[in-house]
Amino acid sequence: MEYCKLYLNPKKESSLLRFHPWVFSGAIAYTDGKPEEGDVVEVYDSKKNFLALGHCQIGTITVRILSFEKLVVDKTFWKKKFENAYTLRKFLGLVGGSSNNIYRLVHGEGDGLAGLIVDIYANTAVIQAHSIGMHLVRADLAAALQEVLGDSLKHVYYKSESSLPFKADLGVEDGYLIGGEDAGAAAAIENGMQYNVDWVRGQKTGFFIDQRDNRSLFEKYSRGKKVLNMFCYTGGFSCNAMRGGALQVHSVDSSAKAIDLTNQNIATNFPEDMRHQSFAEDAFKYLVNMPQDYDLILLDPPAFAKHRNVLRNALQGYKKLNALAFEKIKSGGVLFTFSCSQIVSKEDFRLAVFSAAAQAGRSVRILHQLAQPADHPINIYHPEGEYIKGLVLYVE
Repeated sequence: MEYCKLYLNPKKESSLLRFHPWVFSGAIAYTDGKPEEGDVVEVYDSKKNFLALGHCQIGTITVRILSFEKLVVDKTFWKKKFENAYTLRKFLGLVGGSSNNIYRLVHGEGDGLAGLIVDIYANTAVIQAHSIGMHLVRADLAAALQEVLGDSLKHVYYKSESSLPFKADLGVEDGYLIGGEDAGAAAAIENGMQYNVDWVRGQKTGFFIDQRDNRSLFEKYSRGKKVLNMFCYTGGFSCNAMRGGALQVHSVDSSAKAIDLTNQNIATNFPEDMRHQSFAEDAFKYLVNMPQDYDLILLDPPAFAKHRNVLRNALQGYKKLNALAFEKIKSGGVLFTFSCSQIVSKEDFRLAVFSAAAQAGRSVRILHQLAQPADHPINIYHPEGEYIKGLVLYVE
């Protein structure tokens, strides 16, 4: 198959020679042919040596690399990529066990599939495209998934209305590519607990799979504690605290819908357990007015910064949020605090948290430094893929 060719300016090939999976618009000299947004293009250096191929798009990132070999991108290509991803998840012990049927099968650049997310909830796969190229081949992606996962896969839901570039004006509608008749009937289980996952109306693909390991650690610190879970969403951390033996668990989110999801998941796993209460309230307002009797606090806010032009304000937001927690947490308490903003570096996040501790005048020690789980792998050539930063802090 013939693809359009894209040629780089002199000395702009170094990042591709280091296998970084993006080509930026400023590196491009000219194009041989007129590719449409979402087409596969071949990338060459200024001396016309082949470098890679990938999906082209309008924007600062002009090509998202799919392969550093010259080949045909077809259903066989997708199937091979999915087989490699599935093999890794089986190696990690996430496939086939009775205690877990929620995992991320494809994590974008981390699995060599820039612009694509695939999450598994029991017998349902949820596809989320972040590039026009992945959107255009969604039917092939669904078919390849069905071949790789076999009878264990009954439904494939496409959820990309909110993740595709808005300027593309594609008129995208979310919906089932395969199945759909009895979707949601199977129990979604993480570490032995059942969750009501709403991939149709929920955030992201329906559940924050990327905090699975951190929820388990939170459970270990919960015994005998008064726990506060801020930005609780579906209540995953709250459920783990309950199972860990917390004295009481309070869940807070500004969204009444999120509080409903939390209450459903608590009721499913801990029916008639009076240790839990939930509050639909603004996080900052709650922290200002809350009693000073929590000895385990979880701060897992939504991304404060998605673009660099708001990075400064985001860091101030993290500082303010953590300062309130430091001021109110009991002596000898433990604070779990996170940033999921990709553009916020580990160093910037740590500085914001340290500044908050100093502002509150508390003595603080780091117990753990946390990241995303292994089914959200980070391509060693793409450090930008490390988006979750977390600290577990002992507060004197």
